[in-house]
Amino acid sequence: MWAPSAPSPAPRGARTWIPLPEFTVEETYTWSRTGGPVGGSRISGPTRHGGQPNRRGIGAASSSSTSHHTPNGKTKQTTGRERRREEEGDLCNRGIGGGGGRHCSDPSPAATPMGSEAEITGPLLAAGGGGGGAPGAEPEAVPPWREQVTARGLAVSAVLGVLFCLITHKLNLTVGIIPSLNVAAGLLGYFLVRTWTAALEKLGVVSRPFTKQENTVIQTCVVACYGLAFSGGFGSYMLAMDQRTYELIGPDYPGNRAVDVKNPSLGWMIGFMFVVSFLGLFSLVALRKVMVIDYKLTYPSGTATAMLINSFHTSTGAELADKQVRCLGKYLSISFIWNCFKWFFSGVGDSCGFDKFPSLGLEAFKNTFYFDFSPTYIGCGLICPHIVNCSTLLGAIISWGFLWPYISTKAGDWYPANLGSNDFKGLYGYKVFISVSVILGDGLYNLIKIIYATIKEIMNARAKQGRLPLGRVQDDDEGSKLSAEEKFLNETFIKDSIPPWLAGSGYVGLAAISTATVPMIFPQIKWYLVLSAYVVAPLLAFCNSYGTGLTDWNLASTYGKIGLFIFASWVGQNGGVIAGLAACGVMMSIVSTAADLMQDFKTGYLTLSSPRSMFVSQLIGTALGCVIAPLTFWLYWSAFDIGNPDGPFKAPYAVIFREMSILGVEGFSALPQHCLAICSFFFIASLVINLLRDVTPKNVSRFIPIPMAMAIPFYIGAYFAIDMFVGTVILFVWERMNRKECEDFAGAVASGLICGDGIWTVPSAILSILRIDPPICMYFKPSLAS
Repeated sequence: MWAPSAPSPAPRGARTWIPLPEFTVEETYTWSRTGGPVGGSRISGPTRHGGQPNRRGIGAASSSSTSHHTPNGKTKQTTGRERRREEEGDLCNRGIGGGGGRHCSDPSPAATPMGSEAEITGPLLAAGGGGGGAPGAEPEAVPPWREQVTARGLAVSAVLGVLFCLITHKLNLTVGIIPSLNVAAGLLGYFLVRTWTAALEKLGVVSRPFTKQENTVIQTCVVACYGLAFSGGFGSYMLAMDQRTYELIGPDYPGNRAVDVKNPSLGWMIGFMFVVSFLGLFSLVALRKVMVIDYKLTYPSGTATAMLINSFHTSTGAELADKQVRCLGKYLSISFIWNCFKWFFSGVGDSCGFDKFPSLGLEAFKNTFYFDFSPTYIGCGLICPHIVNCSTLLGAIISWGFLWPYISTKAGDWYPANLGSNDFKGLYGYKVFISVSVILGDGLYNLIKIIYATIKEIMNARAKQGRLPLGRVQDDDEGSKLSAEEKFLNETFIKDSIPPWLAGSGYVGLAAISTATVPMIFPQIKWYLVLSAYVVAPLLAFCNSYGTGLTDWNLASTYGKIGLFIFASWVGQNGGVIAGLAACGVMMSIVSTAADLMQDFKTGYLTLSSPRSMFVSQLIGTALGCVIAPLTFWLYWSAFDIGNPDGPFKAPYAVIFREMSILGVEGFSALPQHCLAICSFFFIASLVINLLRDVTPKNVSRFIPIPMAMAIPFYIGAYFAIDMFVGTVILFVWERMNRKECEDFAGAVASGLICGDGIWTVPSAILSILRIDPPICMYFKPSLAS
């Protein structure tokens, strides 16, 4: 996927278009602020996880005509509208996969579409000054960096961090698809601070003005916090270590040993988060000027977020933002009330209520084809590009409509007929390993593609005396008009520097602490293995951050899986499973956080925010996330049956990650009959489909499905794909009826549906902890005549 060219600043007062969030699939698929697949899927918008996945970002398009580099090296002129339509076909948090991660990371994470269907109108980067505008205009006053980090901003960040961690965990533990919540973070941060200041004014208390720099700091802090709910592996590598996942795979499964178990505990989870989550912030901070100014990397998600925040702080943008907040609040209330109503009919167990409504018939219901009335998944369908939603539905049809029914007819031939539904020696093993093969094929292809693009651009830079042609191509007249604004942006960005000695000493010191501490938490991974990971991590972090700037894909979960296989095979049968999973967490945390930081630096650059305030905000948000993410996960762990394959909280990527670690130790000898051949076919098919998406013309490739998105329903089921497809149909019809209204409010509607469902999690968990069961069980069965 190729990054769109940087948008041109619009004249003051001009109407421009700002895309709202879409999925980044990161495998948890973190479509999350973490960018690529994490082991779930994370979808990202202008974000950091996406998975989770899977922090997948969105491209920003202005209405001006720009040029960008195509894969064959040629320069192509496109308008902003054309570019947005072209990018629609590209996948998300990141990141499908993570998990995973684009944080949809992200996306979390989690991969990830680079263009979005929902947009916000308002002035673009030039809005509000910034040194641009008419010749001789006074530059915008920029507050000192200490005034950009405020107590009220941190309080708002903590509140939103709790909310978004709850949402991320719920998505991570159910289907592993996490949409980008960056736009919601920016919008709700704006709303809460404006409400705060308005209330104080009515009490006669004068408060400081709310600036776009403070808004940027809040958004950065919130995303840093909830990004750890994805990259922390609570639905993937960390949960893969627990007793439930071990028993689900089977005690007699080769390589699955009882000693390779570590159950979740608040103590070690919080400690592990603190010792591994900060290193990524120090690994590349010294290169911020190189990445943002010298290389002119576009970081489309960061650019789109900056446009959004800039538009809030203009008169027309503020008016629209108020309408969007009211719209978000309306659908948040509807979603919350609907979930409350559903609860009364959900009974005891997992077979009651609207979540098990056989809307397409009882036979289809047996193969997971039904609509479960989930506001979250409908909201995800509104945020994700059409191609992502259609890809998940196609994957559901292929797997649950044809492949699994066919393999089930081979019971007694390919595998024993009397096995349980969750036995890896039977049909369940085919479901898991075929899903893994598609995910690995997609991740490997995109990793190779981004490394190739990175090497190619670096070689071009050397040939052209260090200048990377990644920014928008300008003619001489336009370049001279923009030079004053660019100079002001550059000066502001460079002014509050972060000393290189601080970055270097911070990384070395934290690496030393982590090298000594991680083996205490996981004795299976020795100190020298942790140290070797930290030696190569900065190089991988640079590759991932550079690739994210080019393509908006955060492939942190892919790097994590590579670490998983290497360290699992390195340690071997004596502890290799846990060592591989722990190494995956170490690698993923560094690589993902570094890419997120650079994405935020791009946002700060375009909103005239101090790099020092952005860095401090990241540190505070990460510290909050190290506590909030485990605590909110523990709420789910205490209240619900996590990991039950027949329940709502399946935690699908926990099984997948443990199986990948076992494969790293044992190889392929334990696979069911013909499973390796079928997996090889789907692995190659994933590579070929991705290749076709890159080599065919845009008017053809936009209709080619995305393998990562197709893989998710292979294991989870078809029901969520139907929900997301309902969301994409609503979006499609809305666009045809009133495109302007759709562009303005679709993202707000989607965020409201997702947030309302997430807020309901708190009272639902409390009721579960107090053992208060729903009074009614609504279920369906064939009539007597049938």
